[in-house]
Amino acid sequence: MNQQITAISALTEQALNSYPITQANEIADIMASAQQAATVWAQTGIKQRVNILSHLQAIILADFDLIIEVIMSATGKVKTEVLLGEIYFVLELLRYYQQHAANILAPRPIHTAPLAFPQASAAYERKPYGVVAIISPWNFPFQLTLSPLLTALFSGNAVVFKMSELSLPVGELIEELLAKLALPKGLVQQVIGEAETGAQLINARPDLVFFTGSVAAGRAVMASAAQHPIPVVLELGGKDAMIVFADAHLQRAVKAAMYGAFSNSGQVCVSIERCYVEAHCYAEFVGKLVEAVAEITVGHGVVGDVGSLTSLKQFSVIEAHYNDALAKGAKASSPLRLEGRFLHPVVLWDVTQDMLVMREETFGPLLPVMAFESEAHAIELANDSEFGLNASVWSRDIAKAERVAKHLQVGNWAVNDVIKNIGHVGLPFGGVKNSGFGRYHGAEGLRQFTYTVAGLTSRTPLDDEPNWFPYSETRYQEMRAFIDLRFGSGSLYQRIARNWRRLRAFQKYSSLNLRQHCRNLWIFITNNGN
Repeated sequence: MNQQITAISALTEQALNSYPITQANEIADIMASAQQAATVWAQTGIKQRVNILSHLQAIILADFDLIIEVIMSATGKVKTEVLLGEIYFVLELLRYYQQHAANILAPRPIHTAPLAFPQASAAYERKPYGVVAIISPWNFPFQLTLSPLLTALFSGNAVVFKMSELSLPVGELIEELLAKLALPKGLVQQVIGEAETGAQLINARPDLVFFTGSVAAGRAVMASAAQHPIPVVLELGGKDAMIVFADAHLQRAVKAAMYGAFSNSGQVCVSIERCYVEAHCYAEFVGKLVEAVAEITVGHGVVGDVGSLTSLKQFSVIEAHYNDALAKGAKASSPLRLEGRFLHPVVLWDVTQDMLVMREETFGPLLPVMAFESEAHAIELANDSEFGLNASVWSRDIAKAERVAKHLQVGNWAVNDVIKNIGHVGLPFGGVKNSGFGRYHGAEGLRQFTYTVAGLTSRTPLDDEPNWFPYSETRYQEMRAFIDLRFGSGSLYQRIARNWRRLRAFQKYSSLNLRQHCRNLWIFITNNGN
């Protein structure tokens, strides 16, 4: 009998369901059927793929209450968090790809130089990889599974996905929703298990691996994929900085800091985990923040602002960061209080850059606040991290705020807003440094799940080309003339004049005469700024 994983409710601690762990031989069969389905799906035109996948919007809306209930139970999120953080984004992404996928993935013609490529045309197109393995985390199991999954499907791929073992009811829900679409058999399949199952999935040799999770797990995924080798996209953790200048709208910034740090109990890869405040307003900002955090309600359903911890294992990290900060001189708005799975948010101030809470990803409801002296100091502190995912800058001076944002070593930033930039489906999302590499969302997301195929078509009736054998001194001089005409000094007319005789030999390679070639070259040079 196969081993099983029992899913536990993050709200009630009650067992929800048991799921058999997928065995290695089963994964091999799943991969084989996915490869067959991928071939069928890739041959389905993009407009037809869009039409089929677009029906998911109505399916989600019809099952709205069920989706809310399943995600709340599996994660411990409050109802509004599920609505905005899980469902809304998926619907927006669906709509974006309905409207833009066909154009983004359309073949693109490329202009060819008339003398270098006479009677030729060039273009490139995007093709799906084949089978994409998606390994998703427990903090946003619906959104962080369906977003890359849908992107892969719009791009023409099949998908085999593996949820976190803490999120299996959500994986079951996703399968049920997608089963209502007219997809080829085997196009989307799930494997169930823990880290070992993820490694087996990679060893089954999908064509692309998309992983969202911790840095340590990302390294393991990358190492496994490298053995074959398989391309990977890694969406890893963050230690996102919020920079607040004295001229910011402080009340707005305080509210943003609370939301950015404590939404989903801080279990967000783009949570604010470091808050840098200009010294001139530091005391005032901390005072307002501590006051405001005392009003946050912790609970579930519609009554709470902050829900429960999805993984109680994470509490040991949060506790270690809290204790280290206090031991090194930080002050706290309240003691660390864990009631069942519910952890009350805490503000830490007078922190220093060497504390664990400023160096390592906390992934919980702690918000450390530190003062900075100048614009340059703020940039230095924000960039002093091994992570580089998201950041926000707060100032009424928009030019200054954008200038600072553009100096930050991150993949994404926002001015006078927090986290919402990640919800802009047209913007690519991803990190730098230990926050991973690769992008998804927007046009860049579709391209990430495809590879480029470039093609050149010659229509010449001739039996040779000027660069083919046999070589000779005459041929060498002709090619020297061509290079001088294309790249040499002086005006175009001067280059034509000094190379005219040697270039006349090129006429046989085209139905156009040399004067027409030169005219085309002039158009090409003008259009390309040379």
